[in-house]
Amino acid sequence: MAEAARPVRVVIADDHRLMREGTAALLGADPRIEVVGMAANGREALALAGSRAPDVVLLDLEMPLVGGIEACATIRSGHPQVEVLILTVSENEPDLWAALRMGAAGYLLKDMPPAELVEAVLNAGLREPLIAPRLAGRMLRDFAGATRAAENPLTGLSPREREVLALLADGLRNREIAQALVVSETTVKTHVRHILEKLRMRNRSEAAVFAARHLGGD
Repeated sequence: MAEAARPVRVVIADDHRLMREGTAALLGADPRIEVVGMAANGREALALAGSRAPDVVLLDLEMPLVGGIEACATIRSGHPQVEVLILTVSENEPDLWAALRMGAAGYLLKDMPPAELVEAVLNAGLREPLIAPRLAGRMLRDFAGATRAAENPLTGLSPREREVLALLADGLRNREIAQALVVSETTVKTHVRHILEKLRMRNRSEAAVFAARHLGGD
């Protein structure tokens, strides 16, 4: 007779006791999952990731001592065999992208159906990633937008920012741009800063050279 697959070993890290213990009760009720530790903060989560040999660590984002993103990065660096699932209330896309960059296998929301959380943990044990469905669509749209922006950097600029960039190419100073567009000089400075950030340029001179090369045929 074939040997039965061992349960997925899970550590749960959440600074809210009710959430932590409730999640442990939910997961522990499934014979395919074994809860091997619970942590009330990120530092405890790191210790348990090393001492309890989990397959999966379920991390909240907002925890004392060590936050979820930092804990995720540390676990993935020191214990690459351990999968990390973020379980959070945050639907902020920067949090999602940060977690994925740090190696999280999934990003889940705390209002998800209990049965789906169980399946997510089992899937993580099989190294199958999962993103909360209502965030997955946003992520794909962001990726598509980033791809278009990489193909044409001007795509990421607003119409007003393009106007400012064109005037930069003409050699106008902030005060002169403000007069031309009938806005304050402070507003122009803000637009210039956003342009430099979006185009990943160090100064307005680089932006002006870029504009001279690209705006003419845009």
